[in-house]
Amino acid sequence: MASDRAASLNGSVTLGANHALDLEKTKDDHEFDYSKRSQWLRAAVLGANDGLVSTASLMMGVGAVKTDIKAMILTGFAGLVAGACSMAIGEFVSVYSQLDIELAQLRRDGGQNGEGPEGGRSEEEEEDKLPNPLQAASASALAFSAGAIVPLLGASFIKDYKVRLGAVAACASVALVVFGMVGAVLGKAPPVRSCLRVLLGGWLAMAITFGLTKLIGSSAL
Repeated sequence: MASDRAASLNGSVTLGANHALDLEKTKDDHEFDYSKRSQWLRAAVLGANDGLVSTASLMMGVGAVKTDIKAMILTGFAGLVAGACSMAIGEFVSVYSQLDIELAQLRRDGGQNGEGPEGGRSEEEEEDKLPNPLQAASASALAFSAGAIVPLLGASFIKDYKVRLGAVAACASVALVVFGMVGAVLGKAPPVRSCLRVLLGGWLAMAITFGLTKLIGSSAL
């Protein structure tokens, strides 16, 4: 009887410990999804969408006045390089400014309390949660390049002018839906609404760029 009682007690302790570990894991997963992931997710998703839309729009604009495949590819490649550099520098400056503000606030809070940051955490632990400028800049540049390469690949092997324009628009549309879906799933947002918003925005940007460039080109300005 004593051995059975001891075994039952040990089993209860083990179940209780496992339950506590499960709760802690759930808490850690929740914190990871909505705090640590938010920094690179924002830069990555926005960078990919910007790279896709801006490069596809540039290529559609050039395609509105020139049928040469070389001109379209060179324009798209220049847009990829310039956009990736611009996104990286802009993200680095923006996040670094945010980092300076949050560090200053953290030190002010520690000085006012006289016992370090709130919650009993050390200053090093608090600083680990702050945004990383290099990480954000790298994610933004890489994501922009990943988005921009899609229309470039779509147009690289098609010689026919009209088919090439259609391929750029089709590849961009598919990629916009994919990026919208990924952002919605990771960010816990409604997927259909997110995809439609991204897709319609991309179509609008490509249509405006194509139309205005066609208008200016036909006016011989």
